[in-house]
Amino acid sequence: MSVPRACHLIFFGCLLAVYAYYAWLLPKIYALSEDYKSRVTVQGFYSARSQMCLGSLPVFVLCRSVFGHQESVVEEYIAKEGPIAKAGVLANIGAEGSRSSGAKTGVVIASPSVEDPDYLYTWIRDSSLVFKCLIDQYTLGEDRTLRGHIDDFVWAQAILQQIPNPSGNLITGGLGEPKFLISLAAFTDGWGRPQKDGPALRSIALITYANWLLEQSNTTHVIQKIWPIVKLDLDYVSTRWNSSGYDLWEEVSSASFFTSAVQHRALRQGVTFAKKIGQTGITNKWAIQADNILCFLQTFWNPTGLHITSNTKRGRSGIDANSALASIHTFDASAGCDAATFQPCSDKALASLKVYVDSFRAIYTINNGTAAHDAVATGRYPEDVYYGGNLSMHNVPNALGTHQPWYLTTAAVAEQLYDALIVWKAQKSVTVTSISLAFFQQFLPSIQPGIYMSSSKTYTILVNAIKQHADDFLAVNAKYTPADGSLSEQYNRETGVPLGAKHLTWSYASALTAFAARGGRVLPSWGAKGLKVPDVCIPSPVVSATFNVVAETVFGGQFYGSRLHVNGLPCDAENIYLAGSIDQLMNWSPDNALLLSPDAYPKWSVTLDVPASIDFEYKFIRKYNGAVVWESGPNHLVTTPPTGNVGFSSTWH
Repeated sequence: MSVPRACHLIFFGCLLAVYAYYAWLLPKIYALSEDYKSRVTVQGFYSARSQMCLGSLPVFVLCRSVFGHQESVVEEYIAKEGPIAKAGVLANIGAEGSRSSGAKTGVVIASPSVEDPDYLYTWIRDSSLVFKCLIDQYTLGEDRTLRGHIDDFVWAQAILQQIPNPSGNLITGGLGEPKFLISLAAFTDGWGRPQKDGPALRSIALITYANWLLEQSNTTHVIQKIWPIVKLDLDYVSTRWNSSGYDLWEEVSSASFFTSAVQHRALRQGVTFAKKIGQTGITNKWAIQADNILCFLQTFWNPTGLHITSNTKRGRSGIDANSALASIHTFDASAGCDAATFQPCSDKALASLKVYVDSFRAIYTINNGTAAHDAVATGRYPEDVYYGGNLSMHNVPNALGTHQPWYLTTAAVAEQLYDALIVWKAQKSVTVTSISLAFFQQFLPSIQPGIYMSSSKTYTILVNAIKQHADDFLAVNAKYTPADGSLSEQYNRETGVPLGAKHLTWSYASALTAFAARGGRVLPSWGAKGLKVPDVCIPSPVVSATFNVVAETVFGGQFYGSRLHVNGLPCDAENIYLAGSIDQLMNWSPDNALLLSPDAYPKWSVTLDVPASIDFEYKFIRKYNGAVVWESGPNHLVTTPPTGNVGFSSTWH
């Protein structure tokens, strides 16, 4: 008898046996068995298995699949992909990495791809997330071989902090620079800058390492090597969190939920860490700003749409993987299902997750045919247009853009659900509110708001179904992972073929953290438990600053009011503008620079509010007929007072 025919007989025999014993479950059993059959016919990772039909799997696996248990598929994927992902991360680190040739010690390359797209750079965000993953493995005793890599990372970050770059220098905002050359030099081409999540994420990773070192009585090393980096980062966060920067996708300059969430966590961890090592002089300032950020975080919630509005610029809905990523990277199991910090099992985080996942159901062809509440491949946000690769052969017009699914965003959905399960099992209950009701109705349509204890059937049904749901998202990634286990940035929305940057380090790290969450790993608390949202959000203090410059026009004319006259006749004016290193001075953008008034010509002036107690740089610009000329010489470096008014005057040179 052929293997395919034998496997079909086994499969249907299993179905009949189950029907006879559990007749009342037949509709659900049939649906799940059909779902299983569709999932095993995958390419790449399981292509060889699928070609052998269901008969290539043990009979007990088939029967378990009928009950909806996809653990065998996911566990096989984890068993194979886990080591590959770990090796993929290490291959992209430092001079010794097999794919990171040319990188300095401790430098994480985003990807070895040098074209379509060129990702051979080091991003502060990506590097910090990757090393937080490795530091967790090291400090929990899962891999004690990583110490050298971690110390190299500390060394590299100390150097990067000191490098002047287009975002400024160490004093004037340079810590917001998102990426550098892998040689530890500044990247000076145009880019979306500043990006203010990097310093927060770096400090989170380093504080995690430092806390372990303190437990080993290595206080001197912590104070000498790690504390200086953390202090610079958190001083930056505490003084600049309330000004806009580019989001984690590097496309929109506005407030970002992900950025604010990790900034809040970083400051909370920083306060506790500083107190441990006796550095208490700064903690009050950090704590005050942490409260302010927590207050600000609540403004991202959309009570009508029941989702987190990650950002709203460029006509976006604000539905974005940003929110799920924020939830998993600020997870604190001790905080339970706290909604103020948007913990993974909070009603707001779960409701938002459903809205986010649902937004991709009709966008990608590979999601076609899935049931209304099944796991699907997800991308960054539904209006996305970035594809990260040459899709000329696959480009299909779509009102919601031509973007593709991402491995790391799909894994993030699974990870948030696994994190939620960790808390529900620890507290032995699941709470359903009117906000999270639609999320839970995916698994039990008749459910109503309430608290369901672990002794109840409802609890068991929900926990088992959500565990299955989380596994199904990993199964989606498994389906589109190539046979060699390599993870690119994205995969094609129509065919599932990998696209974009190859061997993306963040993709590998996202697989590792999702796998760890599935295993129930609980990380040390960062202090989210018991936090209270302040009754009033206190805005960051500002002062009124007047900028003056004496600058005569090159045309030898005279201003009458705001209009230039040459030889007694009015003509178009050459104007003086202002740009600088802070948000209020348009982050050095000449296109958006501030126009000064010539009312007291040849003195030009502008008055505006700027942050108090901050160092920043600025320069004046001449514009005429499309030409832009920057003032010569070094940037003007100034410091604002804590209160009142201040004036800055100079002469054009």
